[in-house]
Amino acid sequence: MTFDLLVRNGTLVDGSGAPPRRADVAISGGRIAAVGLGLGDATAELDATDAIVTPGFVDIHTHYDGQVSWDAALLPSSAHGVTTCVMGSCGVGFAPVHPEDHAALIELMEGVEDIPGSALAEGIRWGWASFSEYMRAIDWPHAIDFAATVPHDALRMFVMRERAAANEPATDADIAAMRAHLREALEAGALGFSTGRTDNHRTSRGAFTPASEATQAELCGLAGAFEGLEHGVLQAVSDFDMMTTDARFDDEFDVLEKMTEAAHGHPLSISLSQRDMSPDQWRKILARVERANARQVPMRVQVGARGIGVLVGYETTFHPFMGFPGYKEVAHLPLTERVAALRSPERKRRVLSEKSEPVAGDGTAIPALVDKLLGALDFVSMRLFRLGEDPDYEPSMDSSICAEAQRRGVSPLEAIYDALLEQDGHALLYFPIFNYTEFNLDNVRTMLDHPAALPGLSDGGAHVGTVCDASFSTYMLTHWARDRARGRFPLERIVKMMTHDTASFVGLNDRGLVEVGRRADLNVIEHSKLRLSPPRLVHDLPGGGRRLLQDAHGYRATLVNGIAIAAHDRLTGALPGRLARPC
Repeated sequence: MTFDLLVRNGTLVDGSGAPPRRADVAISGGRIAAVGLGLGDATAELDATDAIVTPGFVDIHTHYDGQVSWDAALLPSSAHGVTTCVMGSCGVGFAPVHPEDHAALIELMEGVEDIPGSALAEGIRWGWASFSEYMRAIDWPHAIDFAATVPHDALRMFVMRERAAANEPATDADIAAMRAHLREALEAGALGFSTGRTDNHRTSRGAFTPASEATQAELCGLAGAFEGLEHGVLQAVSDFDMMTTDARFDDEFDVLEKMTEAAHGHPLSISLSQRDMSPDQWRKILARVERANARQVPMRVQVGARGIGVLVGYETTFHPFMGFPGYKEVAHLPLTERVAALRSPERKRRVLSEKSEPVAGDGTAIPALVDKLLGALDFVSMRLFRLGEDPDYEPSMDSSICAEAQRRGVSPLEAIYDALLEQDGHALLYFPIFNYTEFNLDNVRTMLDHPAALPGLSDGGAHVGTVCDASFSTYMLTHWARDRARGRFPLERIVKMMTHDTASFVGLNDRGLVEVGRRADLNVIEHSKLRLSPPRLVHDLPGGGRRLLQDAHGYRATLVNGIAIAAHDRLTGALPGRLARPC
């Protein structure tokens, strides 16, 4: 038999968790046709010598809901071995929708996920009302596959209109209507349902999200849409009232647990992270998840690969001087002129002598966070780091801007000021907010090691001016499977987590393993050479909007449906990806 493609001479890490082994992989018709040695001939060959061969990575937490309608490449995810991404996370998205609510959903996505509203307004190719119509509209060739979950906020606005934005309780009729729309979407191929229940998520106008205060009755009523279906998952993000009592925490968790029970065996995943104001809450969440699973209520947690934070610089959404009068006077200038003005000794002295003014209400996506941080810059400097040419996402306190200031004998504010002017004002500083309470990733390792954990929270397509965590798959392979001095994971386990575990959880059972009959979604990776470049800011969104991208080096090839969408760290232009439905 002559195969279409033979991936030869590689070390296979097949996604099952089995140890790496020497094996070739044969592909025909976009499927894996044979795995082993001495497989025969092929029309084409891909040399995998000195490389590992893995299934394509399945990212279960992205926000490409708008970008997918205009962008075939789906960067940054497609640059990091991701061959399937799941959109519609955290309850936000763009379907179902009435035409007159387009702007409201854009404001919601801009506020919650830091995606420029102008880029969304110009880029989204509207042409749908229902969720099934949305799925048909976006089902055109892309670099990678993508799947969609139904977002609670959009669903609520579609049924309740202005009452949703006012956070009014849903009536029985409202719940029945939302459940019917959700059921229709699930039957049409949506992977599941997502909801957001955190006060940190606001619209670009600062309002609470429409579903943030949804009652247990509403959530359980919607979960009833899963009854009798063989596929479907739920996803939720909640801050669990972290500033209040244990009783409030349990009350909130009870709501999510009841929703999961009402979904008739369909599992829920919850975002998990460690926060300074409630540093042990993540352990409480894991304890409740364990108790739920012991009662056959299926719950998982989504865990980020590293500290969850922001990149700050003069071109990003946030930087420490944005509220200072001396900076605001030159904020409108092009970057080159702005940097020249800020390098003036007189302006520097002035800014460093000032206090920040509040920035809430100025249109930024994260005003409350900005004001909080601007009021505690000495503390911020302890958590502010240079990433370096080989980005270090587990830096020590000794490498912080605060420690640098102490060594130089200057104030932390001056050290920040000087650092941001480096690279002609293009410098980016890393500020880990969550998961970095002890200035290391030991707690992240504990989270990732938990049997209920799924790697996630990449937020691909979101937070484009503050975050570039869609590179997490590359980071998992480098930091956690190769470079960390202590507490590494075996390579085969890291690969299994990002392939089989994520794919099977969301019901995409035709991928995630390198075995005969599965989709030929593969990565050929020079693991010993794999590395990340520093994040970079580009202006390639519709309307000239800016976003952060991060390149990887070491991906010899990424295949989607047996076709190379990337070779030697560059996209090929091939577009075999389409909408993925449960299978």
